Amino acid sequence: MPISTEPIGSVPRSSELLEVMTRHTAGAISDAELAAAQDLALRETIAEFEATGSPVISDGEQTKPSFATYPMAGLKLAPDGVVIPFADGHTRQLPRLVGGPFRYGEHAVSYLGAAQKLTRVPVKQAVIAASALSLLYPAEGIAGYSREAFVEDLIREEVSDIRECLDAGVACVQIDFTEGRLALKLDPSGGVLNGFVDLNNRVLTNFSAEERKGIGVHTCPRGDHDSTHSADVDYLGLLPVLFRLEAGRFYIQLASEPDRRRVLDAARKLLKPGVKLFVGVTDPISRRVETAEEVRDRVLEAAEFIPLEALGTTDDCGFSPFADDTSTSRETAFAKIRSRVEGTALASRALGV
Repeated sequence: MPISTEPIGSVPRSSELLEVMTRHTAGAISDAELAAAQDLALRETIAEFEATGSPVISDGEQTKPSFATYPMAGLKLAPDGVVIPFADGHTRQLPRLVGGPFRYGEHAVSYLGAAQKLTRVPVKQAVIAASALSLLYPAEGIAGYSREAFVEDLIREEVSDIRECLDAGVACVQIDFTEGRLALKLDPSGGVLNGFVDLNNRVLTNFSAEERKGIGVHTCPRGDHDSTHSADVDYLGLLPVLFRLEAGRFYIQLASEPDRRRVLDAARKLLKPGVKLFVGVTDPISRRVETAEEVRDRVLEAAEFIPLEALGTTDDCGFSPFADDTSTSRETAFAKIRSRVEGTALASRALGV
């Protein structure tokens, strides 16, 4: 079989959609007008994904406010939560939970179902990791709602989010765990990272070994406005803990890594039998579009370390994880996706698979 290739998820929203979203937030247009604009954006995105020849597609996260915040609608939140600094000086701030119980306001299967109605191509679905959502709970606690109760609610909601997608015939579920490398920056001792992995494994162990073959974990130093939050952290500090996760597939940022062979050698030693590794072969925060031949060569390099039956390709991260990130154009994003698809096919032919 040819080497598998999949997107990570998000692609930039059109300027027309962003304008409608801004006007809706300001109360200038109705929910129905927003829904119509989102439906058009989703249809256009599915069509553009299909045109790349990608054997697996996503909805481009066109109707999500961000990759992380879709479950938060209706929760009791304050705006002053954890602040995440990026290398260029900009920040993102999570909200802070002020009351329980914790319940998802939106489930990922709603995005999946909308996309599946518009295409015959298999659709994957990204979900946010329980570890990321755990950051909503404040260090000082919440009166009448213990952290232990919150974690139990969080695990139940995350399991439901994933299971609904599996039951709906998803191509695969991808857990976005972009806070993994950041955890080592915040706590070099590894305590925070190990706690994140333990929490995510409490979710994953609710699924059978067969089901976990269709559940993957994505890691990257988070690309946002052409910057990252943790690319300066040694990747090799993350990988041994990352591969403790009981997932059937891993999606790792690699194209933008300065020493890919070092990372591939480490991954080769850590990869469990039967687990699939999707390596990043395009860099979403670089404006330059990789050629198909460049992608081919990156795949061939990875094949020196990873068995072909375990190897897949992907993008380093999503192209627009937050709706307001317009640093990469839609045209550039789809050109990179097309190069990934074509380059992976070139490598498959060169390797005789």
